[in-house]
Amino acid sequence: MKKVQVLRAVVGLVAITWMLLSYGLASDADAVLEDRFAQIRTTLIVLAVTFPVAVAVFIAAARPPNRRLFLRRVGKPAGALLALVVTLAVPRLITGLGYVDEETNWTASPWRVALLFALGAFLLWLGPFGLYGIAQSLVHVFRTADLHETVPPLLATLLVWEVALFDVFRGTYESVPFGMRVAFTLGAPLSVTVVAMWELRRLRTRHGVTLRGALLR
Repeated sequence: MKKVQVLRAVVGLVAITWMLLSYGLASDADAVLEDRFAQIRTTLIVLAVTFPVAVAVFIAAARPPNRRLFLRRVGKPAGALLALVVTLAVPRLITGLGYVDEETNWTASPWRVALLFALGAFLLWLGPFGLYGIAQSLVHVFRTADLHETVPPLLATLLVWEVALFDVFRGTYESVPFGMRVAFTLGAPLSVTVVAMWELRRLRTRHGVTLRGALLR
């Protein structure tokens, strides 16, 4: 499943990069990266809002004793979400609280020089850690498999359709021809949905794991 998910992501990235460059929506590689990071940021915001609601609905729909079991398991996915939010918020807090800005004189005192090196070392560590955390969070949908194996594909499907609707209302890719815009708008949610349904089928046929069994319905 992971190989198929990675392949789908790579094909999607190549396709969206081709579209951005071909239709002048991005002038160079830096613009493509900026667009992809903006999309990731949107996805994370939507996921952060959707996650507690979807998990709450899933737990509420389950019957005892599974409801109590899922409540005990929800800590790890929630912790993964919190850890990522804190990681992404740290640089904003450093600058937003006024400790560092564009006019900071780093050579004003030995303390400032030490602070410069400390922040530099911290951000060098935080950058790769944050990027890896973002990738893992999106691939594993915030460890929601710890809640139940059926939750990640269901939550991923819900998330990708929400992002697609958000792109439609925001008017993303308006300068692209209509047919191509429809293909790229629906391509991601449809492909994710197909992979998610396949994953649910494999869980049912190979492991006997079903959503109905999880909810005791």
